[in-house]
Amino acid sequence: MIYAYAKLTVTNPDSLAAYRTQADAALARHGGAIVKASKDIETLEGKPDIGDVGAILSFPDRDAAFAWINDPTLSDIHGLRRGAGGSDIMILA
Repeated sequence: MIYAYAKLTVTNPDSLAAYRTQADAALARHGGAIVKASKDIETLEGKPDIGDVGAILSFPDRDAAFAWINDPTLSDIHGLRRGAGGSDIMILA
């Protein structure tokens, strides 16, 4: 099991709302899941750009995470997330 951290800066809440209705199923296609997502993010140390929403995602392995982000059949769903504002996703290997 590996995890990924997603940081979203929301400028289009409607696009994010549309993404959220499809995100679980899109992740599940590659064995992924949302472990926790929250708007309530607090800095422990430093001055990071924490965005508006943070999420921890789980995947069975690294290949599954890359399969999810690169799946051409999910491009419209990824487009909703990207259209919501800034989107940074990092693997925690």
